[in-house]
Amino acid sequence: MLQFPEDLSKAKILISNDDSIHAEGIVALEEIVKEFTDNYVVVAPETQQSATGHSLTIHEPLRIKKYDDKHYSVMGTPTDCVLLGISQVLDGQRPDLILSGINHGQNAADDVTYSGTVAAAIEATMMGIPSIALSQDMREWHGGDQGNWDVPKEYLPKIFEKLSGFSWNDNVLLNVNFPFQKHIKGDVKIMPVEQGHYDHFEDDVVRCTDPRGRDYYWIGPVPNMERNEVKTDMGALKAGHVTITPLSLNLTDQPTLQKLGEMF
Repeated sequence: MLQFPEDLSKAKILISNDDSIHAEGIVALEEIVKEFTDNYVVVAPETQQSATGHSLTIHEPLRIKKYDDKHYSVMGTPTDCVLLGISQVLDGQRPDLILSGINHGQNAADDVTYSGTVAAAIEATMMGIPSIALSQDMREWHGGDQGNWDVPKEYLPKIFEKLSGFSWNDNVLLNVNFPFQKHIKGDVKIMPVEQGHYDHFEDDVVRCTDPRGRDYYWIGPVPNMERNEVKTDMGALKAGHVTITPLSLNLTDQPTLQKLGEMF
């Protein structure tokens, strides 16, 4: 069984993400963790690694850049950061908890399969370390992504307090999403919900033409979310609530496995 630390003030925490060590989200997460303990270290990618999934760097050497005793970056993926963070930065000392995020943008529904934020938590979970992926839903404007970091600053400490000493199954990570809110509302709930799924259409890939008449493509338009109910992560997030979804690393579908067993 995996267990959230009973007392965060006595826990060793490793922080990572996929938006890079320079991202606002990881700064916000560090500020929250500081409220509970000073026994943490940040090991995150030097450059943007969104949508890298659970990928490893195996054909190029990896380098660690030290900013100070608490901040390190890796020229690699979020998974690389967890592996090097534990084996090299922490010199093999396993942390009591790994926190990945806070991601710039939600990681719900099918996003979790692409997410580098979730991937860092996956790697830690595979190593038997309790892990939580954290993401902040944002809105894209002409000036860039906009989100309210006060939302996780308000609700993440409450989640930590509720999880104190909480145990869950091996090979399971917790995926937390914070809703987009311009102002914190009193009716926001912390909702344990299941993973939802997007409705995908042919416009998932957009073809454009450059000034020379050559085609180029963009992947990743905003998926259709209309059918998501509040019982799913996407629906609850859209309704303005904080979501917690336990994700299992065992992808085996038991009913199909049973049918195949009867067949063969």
